[in-house]
Amino acid sequence: MISTARRLLAVLLLTAAAGTACGSEDPATTGQPAKVTLRVGDQKAGSQAFLKAAGLLDGTDYTITWSQFTSGPPLLEAVNAGAVDVGGVGNTPPVFAAAAGSKIKVVAAYRQNLAAAAIVVPDASPITAPAQLKGKKVAVAKGSSAHYHLLSVLKKEGLTFADIQPQYLQPADALAAFSGGTVDAWAIWDPFTSQASIQHKARLLVNGEGYVNGLNFQVAAPSAVDGKEAALRDFLTRLAKARAWSVNHKAEWAKVWAQETGLPQEVADAAVDNAVATPILIDDAVVTSEQQMADAFSAEGLIPGSLKFADFVDQRFNDVVSAQ
Repeated sequence: MISTARRLLAVLLLTAAAGTACGSEDPATTGQPAKVTLRVGDQKAGSQAFLKAAGLLDGTDYTITWSQFTSGPPLLEAVNAGAVDVGGVGNTPPVFAAAAGSKIKVVAAYRQNLAAAAIVVPDASPITAPAQLKGKKVAVAKGSSAHYHLLSVLKKEGLTFADIQPQYLQPADALAAFSGGTVDAWAIWDPFTSQASIQHKARLLVNGEGYVNGLNFQVAAPSAVDGKEAALRDFLTRLAKARAWSVNHKAEWAKVWAQETGLPQEVADAAVDNAVATPILIDDAVVTSEQQMADAFSAEGLIPGSLKFADFVDQRFNDVVSAQ
């Protein structure tokens, strides 16, 4: 469980990071009932930029407030702390959050290009095969999708985390360590993969093919699922429509993505192919795949005990996918 101090810190950070709101009204001046506010956690892969590019950000009958996070684990800490209602994360953060007993529900699923997951090394590195990661310093964000990717790659080579020197760093710090030569490899996802490749001459060691399930999720607080269901359903519907739009509008999406996040345009252009994600049903196959991941982390001693992933899933919004 997250300590009281960490909860307070999450709330304070969110207060400082809260971004724009859409569709807001002041009931004191309009005489109308206060609108529902949906507090959305976001990352650099940008649901906010995504919806804006697709023209689906405005026109809600509820208010959206945005808070930015460096990766999925701190976003889900904020969900558990009651500071955020819903947010997008990769396949691993819900496993770690569930193992910690967090109050979360997976409410939407997407399948992404497996090339979005990558382990990269400096261009001049002598490392040419995953087995050569043994004994090396590898940067990775703990509890992120890259964490499982790295675990899966090591397992396939007969290695464990005890055989490497994991450097648990958030993406910005990992990028600095990678560019500064203080780590030997970096397990990461796009757009950081493209940023490392274009700006720092990173060389791909291995992508996600054969190692990861490519799943991404929207994860909500149970209180939001029950108390803000209509707003949450509309938000998930908009995201699903934006995902469909993005397939044939990559250039438009990349332009807004760069503008909203500060990414260099060439990085955003390179990352969009891997960032496209298709909405899918949260079905037994999805739950089973995530359960296998949880079991693998548990066996490695990277999460405490065991968990039943199905207990942290709410399938009531599956019809959003069917309606597209």
